[in-house]
Amino acid sequence: MRLCIHIDMDCFYAAIEEREDPSLMGKPVAVGGTSRRGVICAANYEARKFGCHSAMPAFKALQLCPELIMLPVRFDLYRSESARIRAIMGRFTDKIEPLSLDEAYLDLSHWSSEGSAIAREIRAQIYEETGLAASAGIAPNKMLAKIASDWQKPNGQFEISPQEVDGFMRDLPVSKLWGVGKRMQEKLGNIGVKTCGELQQWDKLELTRRFGKWGLELYDLSRGQDSRVVKSHRSRKSISKERTFHENVTSSGELLPLLGSLQDEIEEILLGKYRNRKIRSLVIKLKFADFTRTTAERASVRQERAIYEELLHEAWARGEGKAVRLFGLGVKLQDENGSAQMEMF
Repeated sequence: MRLCIHIDMDCFYAAIEEREDPSLMGKPVAVGGTSRRGVICAANYEARKFGCHSAMPAFKALQLCPELIMLPVRFDLYRSESARIRAIMGRFTDKIEPLSLDEAYLDLSHWSSEGSAIAREIRAQIYEETGLAASAGIAPNKMLAKIASDWQKPNGQFEISPQEVDGFMRDLPVSKLWGVGKRMQEKLGNIGVKTCGELQQWDKLELTRRFGKWGLELYDLSRGQDSRVVKSHRSRKSISKERTFHENVTSSGELLPLLGSLQDEIEEILLGKYRNRKIRSLVIKLKFADFTRTTAERASVRQERAIYEELLHEAWARGEGKAVRLFGLGVKLQDENGSAQMEMF
C-alpha cells in the first residue's frame, strides 16, 4: 500500500530569522527586498494577520503594517538549513522529491509503522536539531498528502487514510485539487460545480467533451486518485518563478522590482543545484486580468536583465492595455547531455 508524506516547513525563511534572533519572536517579520521598491519573499504569521504576503511590494506591506520588520534574504543560510532537514528525511527513506527549499514529498510505502507516527517522528527530529517547526500531510498519494499538510498548519499534521478518502473528497472544494486554478474554478462554477462531490456527478464522457484531456484528470482527482510517484531524481528542464497578485498590476514598470527579485531567486537555484547545467533561453510569462496569457522567449546562455526587460515589454504590449494578475520569469535548460529540452513554461 502506498504511503506518501508531504513535509512543509512553516514560514521557513522568517522562522530561520526568528531562530537566529529571538528578539523577533512575536513580531511581524518579512524577508525580501529591504528597500521600499523591494518585494516580500516570505512573511511570518504575525505579518500575515495584517495582510502581508509573498510577492507584495515592500512599500505596500509597510502601509498595512508600519511595525513590519523587513529583513534581507540570506539564501546561503536557507539552503544550509534545507540540506540539514533533507538529511533528516533521508534517515527514513531515500525516495525524497524536493519541491523547494522548504517542502518535499517522501515515499514511505516500505515502512510497516503507521504514517502518522513516522511523520510525527520526522517533525520531532527536525525541531530538535534545527529549532524549526514543520507541518505534515499523510495520505495514499501526493495530491492528498499536500492537501493534508495544510489542514493543521502551523506545526501540525493530518492524515487521510485509504478508507477515509471517499468521505474526505465529498465536501472538498475543487480549488484544492492539483492543477485547478482560478480560471478552472470559474469554468466549473459555471456548470454548478464547487465541491469534488458535485464534480463526481459528471461522467468521463461529458467532462472530456467540456475540458478535453484535462476532463479525464478531473474525473480521477475529484475521487482522490493520483498516480504520480515520488521521484527522487529527475532531470530538470526549466526553472521558473512566478507571483500572483491580489490586486492587478496596471503598469509594466511596477513589475521591474519583482523582476529583479525573481531573477535573483532563479540565480540562487542555478548556482546551488544546477551549476553544471547550461541555459538555452529566457522566458517571461504574463497572465492578464481576463485570464488570457502570453509568453515571450529569447535564446540566451545566461540570465541578462536587459533581455528580461525587453521580453517583459514585448509580452506587455500584447495585452493592449489589459492589467496583469500573474507575472513569471524563468530559464529553459539544455539537457544533461548538452542538447536542448523542450518544455512549456
